[in-house]
Amino acid sequence: MPRFLHLADIHLGFDRYDSKERSLDFYYAFKDVLEKYAIASPVDFVLIAGDLFEHRTIQPNVLNQVQLCLRDLKEAGIPVLAIEGNHDNRPYGTKTSWLRYLAGWDLLILLEPDHAPTGEVIYEPWNPENKRGGYIDLDCGVRVLGSYWYGASAPRAIAALAEAIQQLPSSPQHSILMFHHGVEGQIARYQGALRYSDLLPLKQAGVDYLALGHIHKNYAIEGWVFNPGSLEANSVEESQFERGVYLVEIDSTGIRAELKRDYYQRPIVRLKVVAKGQESVEELEAASIAVVQQALQNGMTDPEIAPIMELRIEGQVGFDRLELNARKLQQQLQQLSRALIFLLKYNVDTVNYASPIAEEASRLQVEYEVFSDLLAANTSYKKQAAELAQGLIDLKDLQLQGHSEESLFQFAQNLLLPPE
Repeated sequence: MPRFLHLADIHLGFDRYDSKERSLDFYYAFKDVLEKYAIASPVDFVLIAGDLFEHRTIQPNVLNQVQLCLRDLKEAGIPVLAIEGNHDNRPYGTKTSWLRYLAGWDLLILLEPDHAPTGEVIYEPWNPENKRGGYIDLDCGVRVLGSYWYGASAPRAIAALAEAIQQLPSSPQHSILMFHHGVEGQIARYQGALRYSDLLPLKQAGVDYLALGHIHKNYAIEGWVFNPGSLEANSVEESQFERGVYLVEIDSTGIRAELKRDYYQRPIVRLKVVAKGQESVEELEAASIAVVQQALQNGMTDPEIAPIMELRIEGQVGFDRLELNARKLQQQLQQLSRALIFLLKYNVDTVNYASPIAEEASRLQVEYEVFSDLLAANTSYKKQAAELAQGLIDLKDLQLQGHSEESLFQFAQNLLLPPE
């Protein structure tokens, strides 16, 4: 009974947030998954369905990370079969990539179909001498086929792949195809997703298990299409997605794919404060601190692993939004939470008031209504909006009459005195 591990979107070398510790999270997740689910209870093989790396060009430390992990599998006698994704595929016009380099050192088997001079897809068997081929028949009774990153041309590529698969010699009992692309309806705002009907030629060609990558969310369709999701969340937004790796067994009764999620992952905590337009700057800052403190008290963070935290301040504020020093508040919250990364997203609108003004209104009436609206939109002045609006008009008149700066300043000071 074949037993294998299906991974995708590992993204070694992830470098957003400018944090070395965060970059290491992706290595720790990869290493932990392999040790727990491939080596501890050995599988027959491991599939990597694209995006092993975050970038096409990688740093030496990232190469060292992947070599350490793949050598552990090699020493355990577990072959690794891989394809390139959109992040780590070879640049246009070049004939090599870092996955090709790893294949050259026998650390993985990079499965890529070939093309005839007339353009048709050709699947050649894996040749261990020149380290090239499009498919491999494993001793466990499984044929594994590879593909490329096709982007917008994926529907046409599927038809060509299906035709090429049908031309192959009879396969072992089960066939698996690795394909790095997403299916529609899984996540919002994803352009270019495949329809399920686009995949059916592969099923008709004899593919029993379609090992997908690309979308960082776990999903399965009709018992033969499987996408495990990324190992780690590549953004705080992705933390809401279920993700992991598939531990798969295939026999005559069908496919049993179990999503495994128990491995090293850095916790991500998302919080929110909704401003209603009545709070002062100080009150909104205090509310933000209180939300973070409550999250800490409720055990939403792991005491052993510093979290990534995000606080979103949304809604309306009754003051100029720039009066709140977002950078200073972010630093304060990071110290309070001891988060590895603290993201403060301050996305608010200023409360607007627009009193109706008659077309026949005088200039003085227009000025009064404009001043009143501006003052009423500010939490600090809205209770005195009417008095202060008239005061501003009086102040303007005093200035036009030529009063000294000292007297104008004294008038403004008296105007801003709290009411008795």
